[in-house]
Amino acid sequence: MGTPKIVGMAGSFSRPSKTTSLVRHVAERASSRYGFDVAVYDMIDVGPSLGSALWRNQLDEKAQHVLQEIVAADILVIGAPTYKGSYPGLFKHLIDLIDPHELKSKPILITATGGGDRHALMVEHQLRPLFGFFMAHTLPTAVYASDRDFLDYAVASQHLSKRIDEAVSEVDVFFARRVPTREAAE
Repeated sequence: MGTPKIVGMAGSFSRPSKTTSLVRHVAERASSRYGFDVAVYDMIDVGPSLGSALWRNQLDEKAQHVLQEIVAADILVIGAPTYKGSYPGLFKHLIDLIDPHELKSKPILITATGGGDRHALMVEHQLRPLFGFFMAHTLPTAVYASDRDFLDYAVASQHLSKRIDEAVSEVDVFFARRVPTREAAE
């Protein structure tokens, strides 16, 4: 059996992106704790074929690859920027092309970003129900970050870092730690 893989999917259409930065940061924290292989994608990686695809088989090779990585992942970190209280429509369209059984029982750590605190409940009112439909295991702690949590598109908030650590620790239910930590050495 190979090394488990964590795949991050950011519903962001811009680079640099706070959402992609957050997803990458969370995935890398989980990787360092559990020894996962990591891959992180955004909507630019999915490419333009998504907008015209009604069915999964209409996606180009690039988009097919990202979708296959999502469904084959051992664990997902999903992140979405918040637009008018919800996730972007093309991000939802990507998720719509996944068969529900492909995410059943898959652990998912959900994240979101937004301009301010007004959008913080997006993780609970939009993303958690979306992946509940797929019967995925969304981890109890979701991570929301606002503009003030970043410096030059990097996670810079102590409060946010603590929340990320809390969420990542919940992966223990699904995967035992594979990489020794300082706490274990003491």
